[in-house]
Amino acid sequence: MQLIENSSAQKLRGAYYTPVSLANAIASSLPKRPYNTIIEPSCGDGVFIDSLRNAGLLGDDVSITCVEIEKGEAQKAKSRYRGNPRVSVITDDFFHYRENEGKEKSFDLIIGNPPYIRYQYLSKEQRHTQAQILKANGMKPNKLINSWVCFIAACVQMLSDNGVIAFIVPAEILQVAYAEELRHYLSNNLTRLTLVTFEKLVFPGVEQEVVVLIGEKGGEGKGIRVIGMNDESGLKGLELIKTGYRNTCQTKEKWTKYFMAGEEIELIDRIKRDKRFIHFSELALINVGITTGNHDFFTICEKTENEYGLSSATLPLIGRSSHVHGISFTKEDWQKNIKDGKKALLVKFPDIPFEEYDEAHRLYIENGEKTGQNTGYKCRIRDRWYIVPSVWAPDAFFTRQVHNYPKIVLNKCGAVSTDTIHRIKFNAGVDPETVLLSYYNSVSFAFAEICGRSYGGGVLEILPGEARNILLPAVPYIDRTLKRELAEKIDGSIRNGKDIEEALDFVDKEILIGMLGIDGEVCCICRRIWKKMQKRRLGRTLAAR
Repeated sequence: MQLIENSSAQKLRGAYYTPVSLANAIASSLPKRPYNTIIEPSCGDGVFIDSLRNAGLLGDDVSITCVEIEKGEAQKAKSRYRGNPRVSVITDDFFHYRENEGKEKSFDLIIGNPPYIRYQYLSKEQRHTQAQILKANGMKPNKLINSWVCFIAACVQMLSDNGVIAFIVPAEILQVAYAEELRHYLSNNLTRLTLVTFEKLVFPGVEQEVVVLIGEKGGEGKGIRVIGMNDESGLKGLELIKTGYRNTCQTKEKWTKYFMAGEEIELIDRIKRDKRFIHFSELALINVGITTGNHDFFTICEKTENEYGLSSATLPLIGRSSHVHGISFTKEDWQKNIKDGKKALLVKFPDIPFEEYDEAHRLYIENGEKTGQNTGYKCRIRDRWYIVPSVWAPDAFFTRQVHNYPKIVLNKCGAVSTDTIHRIKFNAGVDPETVLLSYYNSVSFAFAEICGRSYGGGVLEILPGEARNILLPAVPYIDRTLKRELAEKIDGSIRNGKDIEEALDFVDKEILIGMLGIDGEVCCICRRIWKKMQKRRLGRTLAAR
């Protein structure tokens, strides 16, 4: 986490200014209706007002309010629109303006690019104000919520009965847990929602992936749609007609589901109700790996172990997903990582008096203190910074961040993992190998993509709470011969870098179709869903290059 004193003034006020081309594209794509009252609640130097004018939306009867907290930027906007009685530029914090001048006002169009400010960068007063707004709209404030969430909720409150909101927001709105209540709020308070995603990053020099959110109040029909585009140029020809929308579920579910076709969504919903599948959480505990607080100090290679005589204070370690080679992590796999010079050892000092430590161990700790290895937050809050808590060897591992697909890997050598890989402890009576082998199928892979989240670099991340929702075949038993065949097929594909779809074909046939009686067409559609969503996120990796 970056401390406030080390952050730029731009980051502290969440200011990432909108490219003119993107503002123009958004203005040209707005629903065709009269906008008599317009507000740009974080106007910067007025780029969106310029774009609305260029789009012919600023008629003689239009009243425009621009709010900007930064005095220098507000002055630029005032200078550009000096002499225009229809444009009022107010230098103020938007939330302060809303509680005072704007309290009784409503607007036909609210447009802009809200500030992206993390909770830790907000002042005490800002936190209180935003918490009150969230509570007033039925949402729970927490320390994960970014300011843009509250900003959007406040703006929706200020929309007229037939108003439109058009904002550039982080793509996190589609999928992250801290925005789930906002998704529910928008679904309940807006008639139609359009979200436009981009393969390319549209903010020069900023790695933040964004979407354009256009929400409408009033009118007939209700629905949501997600439209994927290469870049902002596609917005110019976008017609926001009332077709192409899907019924919203009025839930907090991720909106990434709307990248699927209607029949695909219906199939996924049917599978959720199918007793032949079971949530991962019903089979095992899924927890984060070990939080060391300082991987450089606590994860070491064999050379460092020998240098400080740490062999009696180390455990076999999987430090990252690339250290996993197949569906089982064996002693041979670990030794290969050691031989390759990887950091495959975790330093675990015993909970005994420091004076009883070996001299070499004390030297390693003292050298760590001399070089500031103990100054990180996670280390500072421990009673003894060099003793890592919650160290236990799981039954299996689940890869957290991946490009192609997440893996379940059986732990065959008592290894531990850092928090880059999740830990799995199976419930009593559950056969780990049966769960492992049955996971590698088209349905479970589709749910892994649906439950996880993706970023601009194409990485799929699945947190423990999301992994728990992945559906697995409810298979209590697989005979020994079939187990061997499945293991050889899956492990061979992974270890030899083969196309995993060959293994999926085999598991679909033997487990889903053969044992559970699942229709083969269901397997085909789920495979298509997995490939479609995987291709979408991996495509952004290429587009960003």
